[in-house]
Amino acid sequence: MTGTRHTRPVRDEQHSVGELVGQATEQLSRLVRQEVALAKMELAEKGKRAGRGGGMLGAAGAIGYVGLFALAGTAIAALSLALPVWAAALIVTAVLFVTAGVLAMMGRAQLRRAVPPKPEATLGSVRTDVDVIRERAHR
Repeated sequence: MTGTRHTRPVRDEQHSVGELVGQATEQLSRLVRQEVALAKMELAEKGKRAGRGGGMLGAAGAIGYVGLFALAGTAIAALSLALPVWAAALIVTAVLFVTAGVLAMMGRAQLRRAVPPKPEATLGSVRTDVDVIRERAHR
């Protein structure tokens, strides 16, 4: 994970095994806390996206519901000048269902952007940290 490092100054003297284990434990604990904080931030961002997508779906539904009545009445009245009223109503109904389908697909696409609800950047950072720790442990 990127961030500020708070390491102790290196001394020229030899460290005991206990000191080295203590330092490693302290650094690992700090690293875990930083990764958890990063995961929280990433999940909060994904939650905001899901909220926006849901809000857009709700707004589309509300506006569509109110506008549906006005549009349907106007369209049926206009088409009934050239067609029987039942045919005009059928055409308007079909158009409204197609519109509803398009809005649903757009809202679904917004919700898909928010999933999977896992912190992908954090997981990548943790993998990098583990690789670095393994590499240094083998030296």
